[in-house]
Amino acid sequence: MIRIRDLHKSFGPNRVLRGVNLDIEAGHTTTIIGGSGSGKSVLFKHIIGLLKPDAGSVTVDGVNICALKERELYGVVGKFGMVFQGGALFDSMTVGENVAFGIRQGREGGEPGIDIEAVVERSLEHVGLPQVAHLLPAELSGGMKKRVAIARAIAKQPSILMFDEPTTGLDPIMADVINELIIKVSASSEITAIVITHDMVSAYKISDKIAVLYEGEIIETGTVAEIRNSKSEIVRQFIEGRAAGPIQVGLK
Repeated sequence: MIRIRDLHKSFGPNRVLRGVNLDIEAGHTTTIIGGSGSGKSVLFKHIIGLLKPDAGSVTVDGVNICALKERELYGVVGKFGMVFQGGALFDSMTVGENVAFGIRQGREGGEPGIDIEAVVERSLEHVGLPQVAHLLPAELSGGMKKRVAIARAIAKQPSILMFDEPTTGLDPIMADVINELIIKVSASSEITAIVITHDMVSAYKISDKIAVLYEGEIIETGTVAEIRNSKSEIVRQFIEGRAAGPIQVGLK
């Protein structure tokens, strides 16, 4: 269980998070939706401990990570697997080396008893790419890079898996492949998945719960059906993709 309570963060005069409250249930997929500038990426960084809040807390399995020192944070962060928006693969490493990176990081050759090559092979097979370990990222399509990023995240068997805009930049068919993969890895690994996105097709397909972030606050949470039938004009404008409504978008 992850509990976020009264989380505030400002950068100079810009108040990005304005008292976020959210419960993320273990073993379920929670999707955080919101427009550009709503604070999604900043919230993401607080959940994994990359940023410290001005006020409030993020509690992971009973531990307030906001109160931890950097060295103490390592043990908690080890529970997370992260899939970043662009994949964040290392261009100078092969696909296999990228997938193995999380296992080797901070260890001399990996944990004793772990067959790293077998883990890499199993992880790539899990995402449908069993024959690409020898390739470089530059030789992959955008969709393949996303799948390799997921393989790298699951290789170290995290209990919490985070996806930052996983379908951005993909065509509708490949986006659905990624959606199906998120469902697959979440179900088979019994992990807690947190997805940050503005893609409503994806949000509706993969989510157990959806949280709507608007102007630095969670303004509504619910099941897919509950969000689809929201009475909030702000929520309805966003999920329907309408220019007209209470959310004002400046045109320059």
